[in-house]
Amino acid sequence: MTPFEVGLLMTGVLLVLVLIGVRVAFAAAFVGLTGLIIIFSMRMGFERGLITALKMAGTVPHSKSVTYSLSVLPTFILIGFLAFYAGLTKQLFDAAKKWLGWMPGGMAVGTVFATAGFAAVSGASVATAAVFARVAIPEMLAVGYSKRLASAVVAAGGTLASLIPPSAILVIYAILVEQSVGKLLIAGFLPGLYSALIYILIIVGMAAWRGDAPAIKGFTWSERFASLPGTLPIFAVVAVIFIGLFGIEIGGYQFAATPTEAGALGAFVVLITAFVKGMRTKQLGQALHETAKLTVMIFTLIWGVLVYVRFLGFAGLPDAFRDFIVSLPHDPMLTMILILCAYAVLGMFIDAIGMLVLTLPVVYPAVMALNGGEAVSAADSTLGMSGEACSIWFGILVVKMAELCLITPPIGLNCFVVAGVRPDIPVQEVFRGCIPFFIADIITIGGLLAFPSIITWLPSMM
Repeated sequence: MTPFEVGLLMTGVLLVLVLIGVRVAFAAAFVGLTGLIIIFSMRMGFERGLITALKMAGTVPHSKSVTYSLSVLPTFILIGFLAFYAGLTKQLFDAAKKWLGWMPGGMAVGTVFATAGFAAVSGASVATAAVFARVAIPEMLAVGYSKRLASAVVAAGGTLASLIPPSAILVIYAILVEQSVGKLLIAGFLPGLYSALIYILIIVGMAAWRGDAPAIKGFTWSERFASLPGTLPIFAVVAVIFIGLFGIEIGGYQFAATPTEAGALGAFVVLITAFVKGMRTKQLGQALHETAKLTVMIFTLIWGVLVYVRFLGFAGLPDAFRDFIVSLPHDPMLTMILILCAYAVLGMFIDAIGMLVLTLPVVYPAVMALNGGEAVSAADSTLGMSGEACSIWFGILVVKMAELCLITPPIGLNCFVVAGVRPDIPVQEVFRGCIPFFIADIITIGGLLAFPSIITWLPSMM
């Protein structure tokens, strides 16, 4: 048996383990270590092969976890938990309701704006969906919205957290493909707003056609303006992150921050806000505890997958898949569309982060080769963009596909979260309600494929 055949066999074992419910981190680590043992045993005998494989796998967690880029994850996760305890979600929703309620489906439109705003401090899709299932759905049902639409708006709106910075999943992508965390975070901003705009157009169209989302009127201008101060911490966090990443010159001095520093400053802003709004030491402890748990979970996932990635390199699977993709006789854009369709199918069975960490080690080199390589210039490339721009463009597309999978059965994690928070709404109703938003996401992805500058413009300014 050749190393390539071992790679195919063990990858099949990994897929089986994941599909039967084994955690991706442990399944990937087990398959990666077993594969390394087999390959090295074939080369140098079982005893020496076992020792070599164990030594190699044992160095991965330390060598990869001490990289500076990983330190951005805890700061972004902490921002989300502190924002929750600061009560920013209710104030965002209240402001959006008062300013946008007059439109057809205005409260649903306001929910999309509020989820987008909370995404700017949360970065976690599931958390956003869970929070707004408690805040927004009761108010939408009280004014006559159907359960299907109210729950679907929250489930779909929660997916915006995957794109709008700070986004944990974009950080994971940047770490796995060894690209700039800052540029990827900035790149997600315009596509996130674009996606939210498509959602809003779908909502207004459905409300005008079906009449199951009545407009809310009666708010005075003074009430509207009075609702704005509560949203200022959100804008402050966004400003801190953008100014930190882009840099600003004051008095002849240039001030700039790394993504980690920008995240820490953002967390400080939300921490002060939370204390001003009455957060107690106990709640701070809970936020820190939840941040630590989620950080450890993500780090464990990365460690396990990196052992698997090391095995893939020795098996030669990334090189073989790259050569296969480049040799296809299709138009490169058609090949990209087929790759994204494969992600849509895979996302029906594996959660978003698991899908990315399992596929990127093989798919990413192939996409870069399809464009002409990581060092290619825009003029010499196949897809009309430089290697760095292609990496950013593909990252946003893949993360958008991960968003799509959050509202598609049978996994559809956001739909299950909403149904779990609202037991009176069956999960089947949530999935049915998400069909228009699935179509909206397809339209969004089509736009991002046709106009890559939506993604690449802001990073090119850095």
